[in-house]
Amino acid sequence: MLLILAAASAGAAHGQDADVALVTLLSGDVTYVSRAGPPGAVKPYMKLREGDRINVAAGARVRIAYFEGSRQELWSGPAAFKAGKAAAESTSGKAAVITNLPAGVAQHMTRIPELVMSAKLGGIKVRGMAQREQEAGADRQSTLAQARSAYATMQREMPADDIAPELYLYAALYEFHLYDQMKPVVAEMLRKQPDNQDAKALDNWLAARLSR
Repeated sequence: MLLILAAASAGAAHGQDADVALVTLLSGDVTYVSRAGPPGAVKPYMKLREGDRINVAAGARVRIAYFEGSRQELWSGPAAFKAGKAAAESTSGKAAVITNLPAGVAQHMTRIPELVMSAKLGGIKVRGMAQREQEAGADRQSTLAQARSAYATMQREMPADDIAPELYLYAALYEFHLYDQMKPVVAEMLRKQPDNQDAKALDNWLAARLSR
């Protein structure tokens, strides 16, 4: 589903502008033109920046989650829009279907590209994770309870084959090194999407970690 290195390269081409949203679902032909680089294909879990112009071809879909306000937009083609700081501006075609994510979900999901890349490269420590572990550890039980509540909400509200809820919970559990609890989460990803290469990479990394 995802060539994470290509997604990272696409993100780098954006330049120095701040990230405003994350692509959490993608199917079909979806392209973008950034303010700071050449056009390219949108990749799953690619971060968008304010001013990016997205074109969704007929029959394609893209879902983005905004970091500010937890707004989620599902765009179905034919459509085109421009990413804003906390919401997109439609420029043609169908309007987006708007939903709200539970608080904190989008922030956890920003870590998914790094976690997948880390798994594919052999488990390199995700940059900045140690500081987040320390901050979250001050109220561990509360943080985990909120994460599981958000996960349950996402499961109810998202399509049955969508692995975004599991990716979110995986990232949340990783902060506390709860590897045993991550195992059934990865298993659920693979049940939903058996051919997903990113889920397989996360599963392989976790199996190696648990065997130590």
